Amino acid sequence: MTSSAALQPEPVPLVACTVSRDVQNFDLLIEDMETELGEGWGDLSFDDARIFLTQPESEDLEFIAIAMEQEDEDKLALIAELIKKAKEKSIKVILIAEDVSPISLHQLLTMGAQEFVPYPLPDGALHDAIERLRTPDPEPIAAVQEPVTKLRATGDRNGVVLPVHGIAGGTGATTLAVNLAWELANIEKEDAPRVCLLDLDLQFGSASTFLDLPRREAVYEMWSDTEGMDSESFMQALMPFNDKLFVLTAPTEILPLDIIEPSDVERVLEMARTNFDYVIVDMPTTVVVWTETVLNDAAVYFVTLELDMRSAQNTLRFVRALKGEELPVEKLRYVLNRAPKMTDLQGKSRVKRLAESLDIDVELQMPDGQKQVSQAADHGLPLAENFAKNPLRKEILKLAASVHEHNKSAAEAN
Repeated sequence: MTSSAALQPEPVPLVACTVSRDVQNFDLLIEDMETELGEGWGDLSFDDARIFLTQPESEDLEFIAIAMEQEDEDKLALIAELIKKAKEKSIKVILIAEDVSPISLHQLLTMGAQEFVPYPLPDGALHDAIERLRTPDPEPIAAVQEPVTKLRATGDRNGVVLPVHGIAGGTGATTLAVNLAWELANIEKEDAPRVCLLDLDLQFGSASTFLDLPRREAVYEMWSDTEGMDSESFMQALMPFNDKLFVLTAPTEILPLDIIEPSDVERVLEMARTNFDYVIVDMPTTVVVWTETVLNDAAVYFVTLELDMRSAQNTLRFVRALKGEELPVEKLRYVLNRAPKMTDLQGKSRVKRLAESLDIDVELQMPDGQKQVSQAADHGLPLAENFAKNPLRKEILKLAASVHEHNKSAAEAN
């Protein structure tokens, strides 16, 4: 006679657990866990998980999915402890977060969480994260050596500060800043000037992307303590590009623009001026409390715009704001991106009307570099390296030559 015990189905072994304050707040997570694992998963509170991860049964888990909301940030130390215990038992961690600050996410990811998925969960996001966890790690390869700035501080320069400010998104400010910096760094074959590029868009600065440079924690550390910064620590925060251009990238994380003050910016500009001949500054589109600091230090202040209504309106408001604070608007040099061709008489007429209506001089008109501009940025190279004959590159080279010649003449006159 068959034992009735043999008829009882074997319990499904648990391969994963969700960990949260209340899993009912994450209904999409429940659905996706059931889809991926059927009944092979459980749910734990933060406190229960801390106990469970100390027990031998937890060693059978493949991963835990920690789900947290903004109000769970006060439990950051506990969640970090859970990640640490899971890591000790080789249990993978998927972090699922809704309205959690980037700083908190960064801390938890550096603690050892392997995957991050935002909530509400995008279609297939949890499935993809689980698949990545289950993919065997590739054979270890030699670590890629991060470029190190070998250039030594001199402290004997009096560099020219040249900021570039996009009056609206997509007007080519970063393209101009990166390529102008590179052209100046190569303007002379012998005794080339020392050139530094500062990316002051602390939130979405992309100079590092345009030059395929990594972002480093050293940048945030430098901005956090500019009072303690010396020439050597400043130089070490820079990233070299082809040993000719030296870049202060944007920080690794999105930071509030007011995290730095005018005094911080002044110290960094002063340090850059005393160690480089040219200091190109890629400014954020937003006007901030330290915009005045950069404007006052600038030799000229390039403003990029396009032939459209948003640029016209933003330029009008920008100039009005500067005049209201009695700031030196005479330093502004307007750069028209995607300017009409010489044969486009109607376009030329529109440029003239734009300048007259805004009471400005459009001194620089840059041609449309077309697809080659985005291709060069995607490859992490200046236009001169990939598309030397591009019309936009040629105009930026002319601008660099003009700036350098003017600077040399001024230096000789003194």
